[in-house]
Amino acid sequence: MSWRHGEVWLDTELLWFRERASGYTVALAANAPSFFGLGHRGVAAIGVPNGLAESRRRRAELRRRRSSRRTRAAALAIGPAVALSLAAPKLGGASRASDALWEDPPSLTFRPGAAGPDPVEPRVPSPTSGRAGGASSAPDPKASRDQQAGATPLPTIHWHRATSHGLPYAGSLTAGTQLPVEGADWVTWNPIEDSVPNLPHRLYGNEHTIRAIVSVVAAYRAANPDAPRVVVGDISFRGGGPMEQHRSHQNGLDVDVYYPRLDRWLRAPRTTDQVDRGLAQDLLDRFVAAGAEKVFVGYSTGLHGPIGVVVPYPNHENHMHVRFPRPRG
Repeated sequence: MSWRHGEVWLDTELLWFRERASGYTVALAANAPSFFGLGHRGVAAIGVPNGLAESRRRRAELRRRRSSRRTRAAALAIGPAVALSLAAPKLGGASRASDALWEDPPSLTFRPGAAGPDPVEPRVPSPTSGRAGGASSAPDPKASRDQQAGATPLPTIHWHRATSHGLPYAGSLTAGTQLPVEGADWVTWNPIEDSVPNLPHRLYGNEHTIRAIVSVVAAYRAANPDAPRVVVGDISFRGGGPMEQHRSHQNGLDVDVYYPRLDRWLRAPRTTDQVDRGLAQDLLDRFVAAGAEKVFVGYSTGLHGPIGVVVPYPNHENHMHVRFPRPRG
């Protein structure tokens, strides 16, 4: 074999990549004595990454991270809804709570774990308390309606034409009407201090809400002469807006009404075993007939009503949350 004109001979042997059995690197062996001044037996070993193996490893790690993020996001998004959807069938005829999750954030007036023996029955203020020679004891909750009406004169309600702004959980109230802290057919409950009566500035509502409360409790007591007075909780602040222990109650259209107790005590029940379910259902039905838009009840109360109106909801085991629609005009 001879050299020809125009040919270039290279004294070089280039070995192709050889992948090691141990993992992710390959050795590049080059024998180039003409270029590098190395002898025929000189070898330059260069360690470089195995591109295919590294690419597979990176893709597997990326899939793992994405899967982890999706799992955490799904748990945060559907966790409460799953719990509520599992519990909703307990009430049978009532509508599912998950449909109302974004419409009425839960209030916290029922505090699980606070149950225990009831303290001494609270003393409901009497109109004669504080006067010279007046009795300071409360009217007997077991007394007849007529007896209590004689001991507690009908309060004066100063009516105002109100405007409910915004949403129940993002709104305000202008020119609200105040429900008196006590009447012939109701007492009020302060959920902050767990006592009667409630603070007057927590009892403002749209006049349509106040009229509905007064008329419903009067009709309920007339139909149930032996029933105790109705225990009414928070409505709204004078000007509406955020209210502690609630996400709603902001525009005068919400009111908490505590379930009647079997022992007739004028205080919030501590457990559903203390609830007179017959009287509670009758009171619920009357609020629905009066035009309530929503009535939220506890899962374990057994109360029921029209689907889409009566809704099982967390933290409502001792009271119903009644919401009225915005008045027209």
